[in-house]
Amino acid sequence: MQVKLRRKDVTIYPHRRNRGMRRLSGLVASLFIFLGGFVSPAQADESSVTVLSRNIYLGADVGIAMDLLPDFKAAAQFMWEQVELTDFNQRSRVLANEIVTTQPDVIGIQEATKWMCQKGLISSRVTVYDFTQMLLVQLEQLGFEYEVATYQGKHAVNPGFSIPPIPHLTLVTDKDVFPAIFGAETVACGFEIADVLLVKSALSDKITAVGTTEYESAYTIIPTLMTVYRGFSWADIEINGTEVRFVTTHLESLWDEGEVPLAKIQAEQLVEDLLGSGIPVIAMGDFNSDPRDPRGLGQSNPGEQPVASEICAEQVVDPSSNSANSECNAYWTMIQAGYQDAGPDSQDSLNATWGANSLLSGPDPKRLNAAVDFGNQFGFSDRLDYIFLSPELEASEAQLVGNIWPNAKNLWECKSPEQVALSQEAVSILGLTNSSAGCFPSDHAGLVVEVKFSSSDSQAASYPDPHTRFPIGFWKGLIITLALLITIRIGRRIVTSRASKAV
Repeated sequence: MQVKLRRKDVTIYPHRRNRGMRRLSGLVASLFIFLGGFVSPAQADESSVTVLSRNIYLGADVGIAMDLLPDFKAAAQFMWEQVELTDFNQRSRVLANEIVTTQPDVIGIQEATKWMCQKGLISSRVTVYDFTQMLLVQLEQLGFEYEVATYQGKHAVNPGFSIPPIPHLTLVTDKDVFPAIFGAETVACGFEIADVLLVKSALSDKITAVGTTEYESAYTIIPTLMTVYRGFSWADIEINGTEVRFVTTHLESLWDEGEVPLAKIQAEQLVEDLLGSGIPVIAMGDFNSDPRDPRGLGQSNPGEQPVASEICAEQVVDPSSNSANSECNAYWTMIQAGYQDAGPDSQDSLNATWGANSLLSGPDPKRLNAAVDFGNQFGFSDRLDYIFLSPELEASEAQLVGNIWPNAKNLWECKSPEQVALSQEAVSILGLTNSSAGCFPSDHAGLVVEVKFSSSDSQAASYPDPHTRFPIGFWKGLIITLALLITIRIGRRIVTSRASKAV
């Protein structure tokens, strides 16, 4: 997993749309359709829908930040500075252009991140960057209306891994951004990533149900303090008379040697939770599982994917749905449960979807040689992202986006010394002449798939169990309580000291 982000010139606040105007636009569009003047992509083909799966990257390398613990201030400062360098203002423009070009009806987003800061213990928490809203604003500026899938006030947003702002602990200094917002240069900051479903606004009245579900298995980084929660968001949408369930998820990337990876366990729950859907299912996301996993001793593994052990047998050579070992592999769990991989071919090295460096300025030099040996000259070393289809559905077309480097059309200009140095190192390894190639919009590539199906009468769908987690565990609550008591005690000492000086 990686984390990055940045933004200097825009402050994002809740994005509001004029629904009255949107309904008027819908009436006008309907009139055009009646007159034969306009046909939307979904209406042009009564049995197709286009979907995009996109991990948009939270903006900083969480792994390096974790290595800095228990120095929370150093970890928080490191992540914030990377977020600034990976500038989502710039990235959101590229991502929006991808969407405009590919015209998906439904978008499954992973690592839809909110970066939140808080000046003091009793101060209000402020969302400084909201990646979802920033992307929606960019799309709106380009003349394209998308929105979070919503039904009866329920949003298809499932918050997962988060580290909240903790006053006096996760302190960050930013002399450019914070003074205008907080009247101070140093505040406590944290983040929250989520799985979000976006839909074309023209489909908003076709949504029949929305929900979120938690995975019961979670990875603990720091006992009693930091747990990585995962889950999925889903929405049932009527496409030309047929209800289809759309799912976006992000399975766990962290794993322990000698144990079954949590991604595999979570994939099993995903299959079980969707088993009785009663309608066609499109499940998309970052599954953190390559068809080659678990890797055998001596096999190339630049992305540090799960390796074989006594518990997890080495993956077979040239695995297929019949021969693959799925006991420790989330990808093959989905395939052997009856889902189809919508493509493009997941075992073709050119279709790997992960491998950028943490600052996005090209492929990661640490993995680049291995990626090239694997057969991917763009530096992508692992296939982690997929769109899975239930048997009633068929992929008629599939492509990757954001996976070519250098390619000015799909990149943004990044100029920091750190980014330029990484870019030049990659250019040197690849033997290229361009020393300022630009930055990826994410550390993952995206997947776009056109899905075809036979229209049929909708049947009653059953909904996944939400498996709702308790919002604050015992130990986390204890730690928060202790932090509050310590802060109150310090405050009393300051007041007493000032009083004695006044006397």
